[in-house]
Amino acid sequence: MTEFPFSAVGFDLDGTLLDTFRDLGAAVNHALALGGFDPVPVGSSKDLIGGGAKIMLAQAVEKQGGMPEDEFRQLYKSMLAYYAENNAVHTEPYPHAREVVEDLASRGVRMAVVTNKFEEFARAILTQLEFIEPFETVIGGNSMGKGEDGKFLAKPHPAPVIEARERCGGGSFAFIGDSTYDVKAARGAGLPVIAAAYGYCDLPPNELGADGVIDSLNGLIPALEAL
Repeated sequence: MTEFPFSAVGFDLDGTLLDTFRDLGAAVNHALALGGFDPVPVGSSKDLIGGGAKIMLAQAVEKQGGMPEDEFRQLYKSMLAYYAENNAVHTEPYPHAREVVEDLASRGVRMAVVTNKFEEFARAILTQLEFIEPFETVIGGNSMGKGEDGKFLAKPHPAPVIEARERCGGGSFAFIGDSTYDVKAARGAGLPVIAAAYGYCDLPPNELGADGVIDSLNGLIPALEAL
């Protein structure tokens, strides 16, 4: 076996490691109902996931006429509370996720999760799915604190990906994700990135600007070896 080219690999969560849209869509619709809005098709949540839960809810509300900022903040809090209790009802790892992670671990590759989901949610979901053990660290959208603009340092900002690489020993590091947020974060960190075409891509996969594209996690290791 030729030596694997990376000492560490970072994974996005939603649309890359885990298929989460049903639980996220249910949380959005729970909040919309509380706010007196019509529900949105659960599948439509796939189009908005990359930017995090707040953007998902904001766009759904905006399409139905919007609401005052203070009322939206309350609605967003209600959505998070609901999701905290119902975040692993329908969520499951993508096909081959467990096997690929196990294969990488057997090669001595260290692994991280870098998501725009709040860290506590990401950890809770992975724990419920008994899938947190292989990962060296989990970095969420709120893990890096806020920048000077008052916004969380989350993807597409490169800071969380750079931090993941450091926590995994600072060696050769590749990232895999399904959105422009992931590709921009990896590019900003100066790291190679693979696009997950099976995920919730916000552009056609071949237009994301990644170094490689895979149709299934089964293709991840060959794609990384080809970089």
